[in-house]
This record gives sequence, structure tokens and C-alpha cells, in this order.
Amino acid sequence: MEKKWVLKPQGDPEVVNRLAAELRINKILVNLLVQRGVQTYEEAKKFFRPSLDDLHDPFLMKDMDKAIERIGEALARKEHILVYGDYDVDGTTAVSLVYTFLKTYSGNIHYYIPDRYKEGYGISRQGIDWAKENGYSLIIALDCGIKSVDKIDYARELGIDFIICDHHRPGSELPAAVAVLDPKRNDCEYPYKELSGCGIGFKLIQAFAQLNHVPFAHLEQFLDLVAISIAADIVPITGENRILAFFGLQRINKEPRPGIKAILELGGIKRDLTINEIVFTIAPRINAAGRIEHGVKAVELLIQKKEDLANFLGDDINEQNTTRKSLDSLITDQALQQIENDPSFQHRKSTVVYNPEWHKGVIGIVASRLTDKYYRPTIVLTRSNGHVSGSARSVKDFDVYNAIESCSDLLEQFGGHMYAAGLTMKEENVEAFTKRFEEIVSSTIEERMLTREIEVDAELNLKDITPSFYRILKQFAPFGPGNMAPIFRTNGVRDNGRGRVVGNNHLKLSLTQEEIQSGMFDGIAFQLGHHHPMVEQQENFDVVFHVEENTFNGRTTLQLNIKDLKFSRQQVLAAS
Repeated sequence: MEKKWVLKPQGDPEVVNRLAAELRINKILVNLLVQRGVQTYEEAKKFFRPSLDDLHDPFLMKDMDKAIERIGEALARKEHILVYGDYDVDGTTAVSLVYTFLKTYSGNIHYYIPDRYKEGYGISRQGIDWAKENGYSLIIALDCGIKSVDKIDYARELGIDFIICDHHRPGSELPAAVAVLDPKRNDCEYPYKELSGCGIGFKLIQAFAQLNHVPFAHLEQFLDLVAISIAADIVPITGENRILAFFGLQRINKEPRPGIKAILELGGIKRDLTINEIVFTIAPRINAAGRIEHGVKAVELLIQKKEDLANFLGDDINEQNTTRKSLDSLITDQALQQIENDPSFQHRKSTVVYNPEWHKGVIGIVASRLTDKYYRPTIVLTRSNGHVSGSARSVKDFDVYNAIESCSDLLEQFGGHMYAAGLTMKEENVEAFTKRFEEIVSSTIEERMLTREIEVDAELNLKDITPSFYRILKQFAPFGPGNMAPIFRTNGVRDNGRGRVVGNNHLKLSLTQEEIQSGMFDGIAFQLGHHHPMVEQQENFDVVFHVEENTFNGRTTLQLNIKDLKFSRQQVLAAS
């Protein structure tokens, strides 16, 4: 699929020049800072040196005082408290965090993860009934509950109070809980709106600690869980999230808890992890528990303190991940076949596929793969627990949540974000929903959104890629949404004649920029082996790439991770 290269807006030259003089670093690097909203020396200092002291006061969050007061009452009265969370990574890390923290103050704490297949997403009547039968009078809901108005009313009738800690968009009515912690509430003035569900859980225990004079150092053991949730839930790595991710990564790489250590050892991972590597190594294994068997297994692993038991639980989850990968591959192939057999698909601007036999636990992954291949807002549907359930994924700048909301009269339940959502409907509504969703997408999506873009941060000559340049570039991490690893463009490069196809259609290159008299740089272009014939002719071409380190045979060098290349010198870099 053709990709459009789009140059990001560049920093104000006056600000770049001033900041470059103050910081005494390369103007290209300063431009990257200004693109990220850094305008002053002090802001640059905070960006390069994150500090836990810069976390916001948790009591700035609406209802936080009510939540802490209710927890205090429950502990004083020795009430039974249930920590309830979603079955994905964000939910299970949040439950593990709050449960472990409160466990030190009471023996009457337990946790609950709903069954994906029997109860579905979020607060369930079955979960509330279980809490009532077992004597729980307070439920702390994490990463769910913001739209569970009827369920919270039902719990109140049974004499059960709720504290909701959620980060999803509220509906038109908030649940009648004792406290509703969600920065996305219209009436919440908390300074940072993009916390993960586990991040909200961390603010809850931070507030408790603050009020009860518990040293903040006692909370640092939980930052690994917050970092994993930030990575897995793909929330912006800006502001407070960047601080939490920075210190959480340090914790994972230096002092991993037994459950995480088990996952890393089972995966044969011995290097320091980045946010991106968490997404592809730790997160799928934690998620596999809820997808294949039960999310409670993930909590058991994450709260485990004994290494031998953690290894046992980790091995079980690793096997579930293997099963998940097999199902993922099978269902993706079947979905691709369904699309290819549908002649009307090429005229559509959305993708909706349905098979009642597909495994509900992997349809979100399949939706991501289909979106990646066809680059259309995508929904994958299957039958589950008497209804049809679906997972939606979107393309850049298109709000799939809003599109689904426009079909709400055909749905039983829905929720999510701009780029990912879940939904449930009656089977008889599938055809009407598919038609309506396509109509809404077709009438609202802009044509440019249907072409994959590569956003280029800056143009860069190869001679400017030096060890000192890269040392500073590394300090822009952790990378993720809102602070992506910079992509550079270099024009007029040529392979030295040793270019070759390696592995599964990957292009291995040795590049020079002769007009600029640069040195030689190794490059790897994944899935771009089809360009080798043109490269072999020693045609000049342009590349867009990340700069990274590559270690081979004990030697570490700088390498270009090439995202795309173009041979036409007439290619014009579009302005965004």
C-alpha cells in the first residue's frame, strides 16, 4: 500500500534558535523539542529529567476526597472490600496494584475479574450478586464502570457502594456511585486527562498515602504496573503518563516483580525493555489469560511474591499465549478470505466482518490486523453469550467511537475510545448495523484518512547522525503516542552494492549520501524486500527512518530502521 510522507509543522525558528543557544545542542534536536511543546530551558529540563515530584496532587481529581473518605470508613469498620477490574492488561494491572496496596491495611480485601464470555466487559450483575453473597459492602471498580448506570443502581438496592476509577468517556449520565474518578468527566478539572485505568488506580492509592502520611517511596513498587498499562492501553506518553512510564520502565528493567520476571525469562528476553517492547512481549501474555481462560490468572501472576509460584503461573499464561497466537492466525486468515470473497468490499470505506464461530478473545487483535492491511475503520464480530460482540479499530484522525455511537439504537452496549471500542448487539441487527456503520463512515471520513501516512519530524543528512546526536535523541524516550520515536527523511542516498534481501522479505542496506560526503550507515527495511531490484541498480532514492542502535557479535553501532523508501526524485514531501 502506497504511503504518503507528511512533514510535521516545524518549530518557530526564533524559539528554536534561542533554545539551541541555551541548551547548546543540535538545532534539529531542539526542533524536535519545540514540536513536542517544549519552549523554554526549564521545560526542556523537565522533559529530559522527569521527576516524580512533578506528579499532580491526586485530590485535584473530582470526587477523590469522597473516595478516600469511603475507603477510610470501610477499613475502620472492617468492611469487606472487593477490587473489581476489567480482564485486559489495563484492568488486571489496576486490580493488582490497588489490591496489593490495600491488602497491607486489611485482611478483608479480595479481587474480582469478570469472565469475558459469561459476563462480558465491565460491571456485571453476576459480579454484583457474587459480592452480595460473599458479604462485600464496597466495590472499587477499575478501568470500567463509567457507563454502568443501571448496574450501580442495582448494587445500591443490595446495599453495596461503588467507587468507580475509570478513564473511558462518560455517557450522558454518571452512575450514582459514592465517587466517580474519571478525568474525562466534564466537571473534573484534573490537569491531565489521559491517564490509563491503572493510572487512575495509582492516583487513588497516592491520595490515600498522602492523607495517611504514607511515604511516597512505598508507592514506587507499583510503577511497573502503571508503565505496563500505559504501554498496553496505548494512551499518550505525555505529561504525567511520561513521568509514570519513565520510572515504571526503570522498575521493570532493574527490579521486575516475580510475575514480570517470569514472563521475561519465558520469553527469553534479557535486554532492557522499551514501551514498544512491552506492547509486543509482556502485554500479549497478560492479555492471553483473559482471552483464552480467565483474567484472574493474570492478577494471580502479577501479585505473586514467590518466584517459584510465579514461574509456574507464568508458564501457564505462556501456554495460553501460544494458543492465542494460533487462534489469531487462523481467524485472521478466515477474515481475509471473507473480505476477498466480497466483491463490494473494494467500494466500501469501512470493514465489518462476522463469523459466529470466531473466538471472542482474539477479535480485537484480528481487527487491528485488518485495519493494518486495508487501512479502513474496522469491526470484527462474533457470537458470544447469546449476543453478537465486536471489537473496533480505527485509522488516524477518525473517531470510531463516535461512528458507533451513531448506531446506538441498534446496540445493547458499547464503549471505548477514539481508536478502539467494543460493542454488543442482537444477532438480528448485524446486517442493519453493518449498513448503517458504512453509511456513517462514508459520509464523515475524509479521503486523506484512508491513505496511510508517515509523519516525518525533520529532514536530516546522514553526516549529522553522530554518537553525540544519538545520545541526546535517546533521552526523548520513553516513546509512544504523543511522543513517538522521531522519523527523519534523508534524500539522495545510495546503497554501496551490498544490499540484499534477508529473512522474511527484509531489505538489508549499507547507505551513503555521496553529495553530502557522509559515511556509511547500515539500514534495515522490514517487509520492503521487493525494492531490491531498483536498489541493486544503484539508483538514488529517499528514505524515512528511525535511528536506533544495533548490537551484533558484541559490537553496537547506529542503524537506520527504514520505514519506507521512494525512488522518484519528483516526490514532494507534503505539508500537514
